[in-house]
Amino acid sequence: MATYEYASILITGASSGIGRALALDYAAPGVRLVVSGRDESRLRTTAEECRKRGADVAMKVIDVRDAEAMSTWMTEADDTRPLELIIANAGVSSNTSGDGDTTRLIAEININGTMNTVAPLLDRLTKRRQGQIAIMSSMAAFHGMPGAPAYAASKAWCKSYGEGLRGRLRRHNVGVSVICPGFVESRITAGNRFPMPLFMEASKAARIIRRGLSKNLPRIAFPLTLYFLAWLLGSLPPGWTERLFAKMPDKE
Repeated sequence: MATYEYASILITGASSGIGRALALDYAAPGVRLVVSGRDESRLRTTAEECRKRGADVAMKVIDVRDAEAMSTWMTEADDTRPLELIIANAGVSSNTSGDGDTTRLIAEININGTMNTVAPLLDRLTKRRQGQIAIMSSMAAFHGMPGAPAYAASKAWCKSYGEGLRGRLRRHNVGVSVICPGFVESRITAGNRFPMPLFMEASKAARIIRRGLSKNLPRIAFPLTLYFLAWLLGSLPPGWTERLFAKMPDKE
C-alpha cells in the first residue's frame, strides 16, 4: 500500500484536543500548516509551538459556520501554497458548545462546519487530481446515544458523508478518510463525568491518525477494542441495546 507524507496541511479546530495534537505532530521544517480555531490565545500557542518545530504556520480565528468566510480563507491559503491535506476537525459537544440552543449549535458546527471545510476546494482538488480530505467523526457515530443524541447524530452524519464522498472522489484520485476516535484527551472529554474506557492521550491519537492518513485508509477507528464493541452494538437490533444505552448519563 502506498504511503503519503504531506507538506501543506489545513486543520480546523487546532486550538485544542486532537486538532492541536495533529498540528504539533505534523509540524516540521518544510511543512506549511494552515490552522484555525475559536480561541485566539489557545490557537496562538499552538501556532507558536509548531513554529518552534520548524513549520511555516498561518493561523486564523474563524467560525466554521460562516461559509463565505471559510471559502475566502481556504481559497487564499490554497493560492499561497496548494493544500495537500484538509482536516475537517472542528467540532463541539454539549460540554464545549457554550450558551444557547445546544442541539442546534452542535448541528451547525459539526455538520455545517464540516461542509464549509470540505466544499471550498473540492473543484481545485479534483482538477489537480491529488489531495486528501479527513473528516472527524466519532465512535458515537455507530449508535444513537440517549445521553448525547445531537452529538451522536452529527457524528453519524460526518461518517456517512465522508464514506459517500470517498466513493465519489475516488475517480478523481482524491482521497477521503473518516476518523472515528474513542475517548481522547480534549475539551470535550474533559467535561465527561462518567468512566471513559481505554482513554487515550491526544498525542497518541494524532500518531494513529497520521499513520492512517498516510495510507489513505477509508476509516481510521481506534482503539480497536472499543471500535469492535461500537460496531457490534451498532449492528444489533435496537431492542437488544435499548436498556444498555438508556443507563448512560445525560450530556445534552
